[in-house]
Amino acid sequence: MPIPITYKKSGVDIARADDFLRSIKGMVSSTRTRGAVSAIGGFAGLYDPLKEGFDNPILVSSTDGVGTKLKVAAACGIHDTVGVDLVAMNVNDILACGAKPLFLLDYIATSRIDTKVLKDVIKGIVYGCRQAGCALLGGETAEMPGMYSRGEYDLAAFCVGAVDRKKIIDGSKVRAGDILVGAASSGLHSNGYSLVRKLFSEREMKARAKEFLKPTTIYVNPVLDAASRYRLKAIAHITGGGFIDNIPRVIPAGLRVKIRRGSWPIPGIFSELNKRSKAPDREIFRTFNMGIGLVIVVGKSDAASVIKRLSRFKLKSYVIGEIKSGRKGVDI
Repeated sequence: MPIPITYKKSGVDIARADDFLRSIKGMVSSTRTRGAVSAIGGFAGLYDPLKEGFDNPILVSSTDGVGTKLKVAAACGIHDTVGVDLVAMNVNDILACGAKPLFLLDYIATSRIDTKVLKDVIKGIVYGCRQAGCALLGGETAEMPGMYSRGEYDLAAFCVGAVDRKKIIDGSKVRAGDILVGAASSGLHSNGYSLVRKLFSEREMKARAKEFLKPTTIYVNPVLDAASRYRLKAIAHITGGGFIDNIPRVIPAGLRVKIRRGSWPIPGIFSELNKRSKAPDREIFRTFNMGIGLVIVVGKSDAASVIKRLSRFKLKSYVIGEIKSGRKGVDI
């Protein structure tokens, strides 16, 4: 009698996936907010934005992943931090418009569901959502044998937030003479890891796992608090493209960014990367955040007050430059 070939024998274990979902329901439920209507497990997540108290809300969305930092996590066997990175990369992006994150959906793809590893990943996502005040409304865990090597996984997420129409931060009010306030990063955040992995051996990264896997800072609470009190004219999340590509995205034509080197402490890891790569300084500033994870443009009279306000959340920030007239670009 021929032996039947089942879905499980082909590498997809539906029962294991169901067990994994049941095992994380408690954690996911801890992110529930007043707008979350549904529990996980359905075909879609339901959210009631009217419960958030907006007057004239505009929805703001973003999608992003963690990138090859996941390779470092896998090599080090540490999986409870990259979930925070996943949340941060999304909520910080919508924060650049002044939006409050409402909910997030995650997507996990792997060769085989390893419940212990993926529960650690979810722990990080849950922790990040709770920091950002958004609900983990649902997600997808895809077991795809043949698409990934054994033990590998990839992460992506989709975030939706909202901002009152009159409070949108879009850079249109930026003027020459405005000040750039740089909010400190926690380290490398989630960009540049393809280069990092070329410059450091696996052994070195394992020995310095805490440094290389430190989660991306979530700026939501301090920045929304500052925005409720002061006029934040533009916000740039310093991700891939660094200072060079990201700050001009929120600056109108006819204006140029002047960054003042030495106005903030650059963590040693960036100097080490610069030295090992032998790349020009401008290339390093285009690849890494250099110790500044978010740049906020404010009027000169508000700069000191914004810095003081951010410090109430134990977030260090610095005046790192100003806006000048000229062709759009960045001088460092």
